[in-house]
Amino acid sequence: MDHLKKFKNNALDQEEMRRRRANTTVELRKNKKDESLLKRRNVQDSEIEQLSEEEDPETESNLILKNYNQITDTSKANFFSSIVKSAQSSNPEERLITIKSVRKLLSSIINPPIDELIQSGILPVLVKCLADDQYSVIQFEVAWALTNIASGNSEQTGAVVASGAVPIFIRLLESSNIHLVEQCVWATGNIVGDGPSLRDYCINLGVVKPLIKLVHISKPIQLLRNVTWVIVNLCRRKDPAPPIQTITEILPTLKYLITFEDESMLVDTVWAINYLTDIGNDITQIVINHGFVPHLVPLLSHHDPKVQTSALRALGNIVTGTDEQTQTVLDCGALDKFKPLLEKKCDKISKEAVWFLSNITAGNYHQIQSVINHGLIEPIIEHLEKSDFHTQREAAWTITNVTLSGSSQQIQYLINCNVIPAMCNLLVAPDNQILHVLLDGFYNILKAFPDEKVIYQIEECGGLDKIEMLQNHQNEAVYMLAYKIISNFFNDDQEDNENLLPTKNDKGELAFGINNITANNSSSNAPTYDF
Repeated sequence: MDHLKKFKNNALDQEEMRRRRANTTVELRKNKKDESLLKRRNVQDSEIEQLSEEEDPETESNLILKNYNQITDTSKANFFSSIVKSAQSSNPEERLITIKSVRKLLSSIINPPIDELIQSGILPVLVKCLADDQYSVIQFEVAWALTNIASGNSEQTGAVVASGAVPIFIRLLESSNIHLVEQCVWATGNIVGDGPSLRDYCINLGVVKPLIKLVHISKPIQLLRNVTWVIVNLCRRKDPAPPIQTITEILPTLKYLITFEDESMLVDTVWAINYLTDIGNDITQIVINHGFVPHLVPLLSHHDPKVQTSALRALGNIVTGTDEQTQTVLDCGALDKFKPLLEKKCDKISKEAVWFLSNITAGNYHQIQSVINHGLIEPIIEHLEKSDFHTQREAAWTITNVTLSGSSQQIQYLINCNVIPAMCNLLVAPDNQILHVLLDGFYNILKAFPDEKVIYQIEECGGLDKIEMLQNHQNEAVYMLAYKIISNFFNDDQEDNENLLPTKNDKGELAFGINNITANNSSSNAPTYDF
């Protein structure tokens, strides 16, 4: 029986290695905590508040707010009923005071009464006021209130949509009142950011063209920041992704926005590119064809860590693609930027920098050689030795990818850089995946150099003892690969090696380790492990 057939096929091509890297680093690519928020709540803004108060010298809205803070829970139903009634007054001044009080309720307290207001039936009243172009000040207050309702959960956002507000928001994006436009942009961003369904709903209603128009018309910087944030939300999600027509419509505007020096806009713009390049290779190629890579690479040296991180992720997504897409990034001088990134005292940036390089070393010979020529192997090994565990894991992938697709000379370079002690030290990691990656690396190194010098170095570093111990590991893949290394490179006794292989008991459980030699003896106490 050929026992080696039981083991994982190590003959992986570059495409498979990149696919595996993309799948196993999903937390990096899906962004556990986005730098750009999905939804934003508009709290009190002193400048806008001052403008609003100047247009409405009365302060009854503050009195209404004070009354709300003093009433008991049992009286709140009557309070909201009176609010709805006043918001429908034929007197514009009374409507303004009432709607302003609603806006203040939603923006000035920690737990805004969003559900209570929705249940009061005020949304249709607010939308009717929003559509009335005769009173732009009231429209502004309504837009602000609806923005904060839409900043809530999906059900609350859906209530705003169901009330018919979105087509009016989109129409008002072309209003001459700049404050009203900004508030409608904000409200639209919250709705688009709720998820793919409402994103596509807004796209179908025609939200993209007026947003793009706003970018290319001279506007206050805060408005441009908000528009950029909405465009980010349009690019989010890949299940499903935005329509291809929308992506191609947005890309020229993103290319324009990436030239701005404003850091807030720059971070959001690059996040939009990050989301698009995360969709798949076809969209990535469209991004490349629009000429974004030469703009992204210099941002790796930006002084703002948020800009650096977003650029790293966007370029990292590109290099998980084809060799040709990876080469586009390398041809723009990306590797020139990486020594400072690897030396940063920031775990987040160094982790993502090493993750990026792991995808380069999953490429072809020339791409691996570029990493070597830029002097990046040594700092990677240093991260393998000393960094936090997450960065060590990425470093392990980077090194093992070299052993999988590199030449014998490139593997020898790893050995000369003293990679073996660093790999041996990590063989006690409490993570099955990293153990498997390291064992893959050891197998490939030994396959390329099965000589006594390499074997002795592994023994000297305590690597052999650790690999032998891993033959008793509870994870079958780790156990099998450890056995494969021992049987092929450290032990000539094939009969004893075969006794190390697991057998299954009557329950289908695997029995591991040296004790398995007596597996056929009814008095055996060999340990078993469930999977």
